[in-house]
Amino acid sequence: MPKSRPPYPPELRRQLVELVRAGRNPEELAREYEPSAQAIRNWVAQADRDQGKRHDGLTSAEKEELGRLRREVRTLREERAILAKAAAWFARETGKIPPGSTSS
Repeated sequence: MPKSRPPYPPELRRQLVELVRAGRNPEELAREYEPSAQAIRNWVAQADRDQGKRHDGLTSAEKEELGRLRREVRTLREERAILAKAAAWFARETGKIPPGSTSS
């Protein structure tokens, strides 16, 4: 399995996007700098989305929000599962079913 490298710094990404917008070729920039030409093209496309020039995907802010919401849903599901197990345990221990703990 190939080793993954840390993400390129945002400043480098911004500089390469500006160079492409100024007329430089992503393949030329890939030879001069480390990122691949495809990575540079992806950064340009994402910058266009973030600036409202493209509408074929999520903006960076939308991606961040989606990630945050997915983490929150995962946490809430874990908490709900823990509470369901606790309710079942208490029901077994006391012989009673707590109110509101019927199957969801």
